Amino acid sequence: MSSARAEPTRAAGSRPSAPAQFALPRPRPHSEPVPQAESGADDLAHAAELPENFRTLAREPGEPQIPGLTIVYLHPLGLPADAVKWRNIIVHQTEGPAGSARSMALGQAKNPTKRGVTVWVETDGTVYWSTAENVIPTHGDGANRNDNKYIDNSKTYRSVIKTNSIGVEFVGNYPDVAKPATREQREAWLILVRFLQERYDIPAENIYAHNWIDFKDRRYCEGCELATLARKLGYAPARRASSGEQRM
Repeated sequence: MSSARAEPTRAAGSRPSAPAQFALPRPRPHSEPVPQAESGADDLAHAAELPENFRTLAREPGEPQIPGLTIVYLHPLGLPADAVKWRNIIVHQTEGPAGSARSMALGQAKNPTKRGVTVWVETDGTVYWSTAENVIPTHGDGANRNDNKYIDNSKTYRSVIKTNSIGVEFVGNYPDVAKPATREQREAWLILVRFLQERYDIPAENIYAHNWIDFKDRRYCEGCELATLARKLGYAPARRASSGEQRM
């Protein structure tokens, strides 16, 4: 979530340039190439199968647990109908060391609307749910990106914001911000993202990396690999599955 060395912003009144074709995140600067076994294609090929009652589990109140995913609830869930009307998922990466997700989530739980997110993911894949579903943490920068560098920002500019987007934060890219998410984080993410999509009826195209919608740190592309992975998974919530989008 750090905005250090942020990219220059375009004038607020300027219009987005001609839409650019969707592209994968650029290679991280000054980092070792990811081994083949760590590739996104490998992650997708081994994405965990969901249980038959997944769609029901994903909409339960309390502390639902999905096989293959460990969620620590610092605040139990209510009914999806009573939650904020989340329409998007924003993927963040914080410059916090391994082992910091729990403390950050606890801090969020004590002050739910401060800068942060609803869901935190540790390097071992453990997920911490920090706030009630009817609370809006402060995250994002107002969707100020309008240069179409990664996606068509005419659809996101000033519209994919904290009031309609649930945030997921991955810790561990400290001291090297270009350090990728761990295998355990990616495996957890491919279950977690489907849980969020099903619970809040969010289509795959509404999953965004923070760098796609805001001018961010120039040193790396925040959330880009994880958001791309989730979009490629192509999961469709039950309410949308009838249109032929379904993929478990």
